[in-house]
Amino acid sequence: MRYPFLFLFFPLLILASCTPDESDRIGSNGQVNIYTHRHYEVDRELYREFEQETGIRVNVVKASADELIVRLENEGKKSPADLLVTVDAGRLVMAKEKGLLQATDSEILESNVPAHLRDPEGYWYAQTLRARVIVYSRDRVDADELSSYEALTDDKWRGRILTRSSSNIYNQSLLASIIAHKGSTYAKEWAEGLVANFARSPKGNDSDQIIALASGQGDIAIVNSYYVGKLYQSDEAGRRAAAEAVGVFFPNSADRGSHINVSGAGITRHAPNRASAQKLLEFLSRPEIQSRFAEANAEFPVHQDAKSSPILLSWGEWKQDELPLNRLGELNSEAVSIFDVVGWK
Repeated sequence: MRYPFLFLFFPLLILASCTPDESDRIGSNGQVNIYTHRHYEVDRELYREFEQETGIRVNVVKASADELIVRLENEGKKSPADLLVTVDAGRLVMAKEKGLLQATDSEILESNVPAHLRDPEGYWYAQTLRARVIVYSRDRVDADELSSYEALTDDKWRGRILTRSSSNIYNQSLLASIIAHKGSTYAKEWAEGLVANFARSPKGNDSDQIIALASGQGDIAIVNSYYVGKLYQSDEAGRRAAAEAVGVFFPNSADRGSHINVSGAGITRHAPNRASAQKLLEFLSRPEIQSRFAEANAEFPVHQDAKSSPILLSWGEWKQDELPLNRLGELNSEAVSIFDVVGWK
């Protein structure tokens, strides 16, 4: 499997993300310690508001989800972490399967977070939502030409599709969803067909696909909706121009809906501040807080009563694939194997 995180220097990188003062506070009372893959200013703002409202101190350690999972495994019962926050459901499922999370029984969370966006046993809950969308050149593609993920293997898209590497968890989760809906045989055929239609060898992140598309290197790209929104919000004129040059299309609206993934969190198995961690999860699930995520970070809110941002609303209504997200983690290894077989680099 493609999880290049078993390097001895990673623990040092993770420790470097925690200031000395924060390290000293870990383990004391009246606080919650977060291991997070998220790196956004809106998160820091909301943590400060939680501190002001509750008096509970929030300490944050940042690293990739894979690095944090390794750290939790190494720390075992001595871990100071109360919450694990990742930007992919597959990593949350992995953490649960490794015994790194514990179930949380909360009527507030069950009310605020739809069933398909949380672990069925309460081990983790979504905080924000992203859709895996098709972006297209407004100059070279008509939205009427687009329909589904499956249709991207049509010959008319030969040499026209941009996407990132198969080592990326977002693509792994997309293929896992196709396995869940259509079976392994079809998923392999689909991946082969998509590789045949690539405009170039996969490279870069989702923002890079959009920028390349805007510059004429392809005609359509598969990206997370969040990346389009962040380009619109950029301080750099060139990045904003790239976002304005593309349209956003939500695939499979006529059947199962567009594939989604989440940013989510779970309480760690040995959390020393379990009650505080649950309070923070419940705070972040409130509709007014969910609206803040949408406005500041171009992420779709999880709570049905939260407001989306003007950018998100401008893309129109769309239908979510309500496949239980735990399936993405369960089928991850099979998706990675298929990518290897078909030569998706």
